[in-house]
Amino acid sequence: MRLPLFLAVLLVPAAVLGQPFERYNISYLDHANLAQASARKRAVGRVLGSRVTKRLTVVRTEDGYSLIYRRNGDEESARTAARAHSKLLRRRGLGMAQAVPARRIAEVSEKGEVSVRPPEKDKEDERDDTDERKTLATLIEEHVRELRQKGLLAPDERTAWSVYDFTTDEKLVEINADVKLQAASLIKPFVALAFMHRVEKGKLVYDAKSRRMFERMIQRSDNPSTNSAIKRLGGPREVQALLKSNYGAVFQDLELVEYVPRGGRTYRNKASVGDYSRFLLALWKDELPGSAEIKRLMALPKRDRIHSRTTLPDDVEVYSKTGSTSHLCGDMGVILAKGADGKQYPYTIIGIIEKTGTARNYGRWLRARGNVIRQISGMVFENISSLHGVSSSR
Repeated sequence: MRLPLFLAVLLVPAAVLGQPFERYNISYLDHANLAQASARKRAVGRVLGSRVTKRLTVVRTEDGYSLIYRRNGDEESARTAARAHSKLLRRRGLGMAQAVPARRIAEVSEKGEVSVRPPEKDKEDERDDTDERKTLATLIEEHVRELRQKGLLAPDERTAWSVYDFTTDEKLVEINADVKLQAASLIKPFVALAFMHRVEKGKLVYDAKSRRMFERMIQRSDNPSTNSAIKRLGGPREVQALLKSNYGAVFQDLELVEYVPRGGRTYRNKASVGDYSRFLLALWKDELPGSAEIKRLMALPKRDRIHSRTTLPDDVEVYSKTGSTSHLCGDMGVILAKGADGKQYPYTIIGIIEKTGTARNYGRWLRARGNVIRQISGMVFENISSLHGVSSSR
């Protein structure tokens, strides 16, 4: 197998076609004969999953045969997908992928029969291609806009979203990421980090009592435990100063200014989706003190809005923390999607909905907005599934 010197899936030159090549496919290694190309098609399909497999095509080239994923997406998204495919294929010794213009190609059947196919698709494929060309951020924005049109999100409610794919090391979504919103209980893992910082410096001890306190704080979102931890750290102002001075690159918008008031009515503590995203990235890469223990705490079984009662498979692992007040519904976490090869593909997802006015029926409002986050989480998982060949069935 070899990389094509000239990706000659093009049988009709640009000057003849007389049109710009705006659509892009993904090409894999060239082969000298049809049998090799067909075998590679099956091998690549097993790694990348069924959605990719149904569009894999063996084509004639000037040097033999090539395998093409008839994606018909834009150049940027095609290059992003090709990089992700390359990482997955290299792990299995299957070479790499490369984005190429989607021009007229000569498809070859398993029997060696050749038929020339232009880039135009049937209506069903065109609809799929249009959806695939849209970025995940665009799909989320359109979904939120539709919810507003239906009255399922109020005019005084704003949303913020972030998704980061660890496999490709790429930020897939960043919507209102630098807007300061109420933090509610989402701030509790930050308190855990401040405590672990003091433990690492030898100023506090993480003993069995501390362990139980933080388990209650993260798993049960217990407010008295949170206030106890903040008090041991010297109060809200001291926690804010500690995090800002030592982890300022992570907590760029953080405002931790109060204990959790009676009834959980904490409205003054604020942070941004960007803060949560940077925290999760550093946490997952073990760049923070006590990363392993904080991840253990966030993985304890509990209700959440990014996995519980969603379309995600039951066997995915989740590291999360929710936040709720009569003004805010949010969740942040890392999800480990499981591929057909048994490997895990982690990504972060953060979703927050903040309401300016107080929700009249707090319980009903929280359930409805929690379901919005669940819907978005399902959309994100489907996108990750398509990119990495992850099983999407429960």
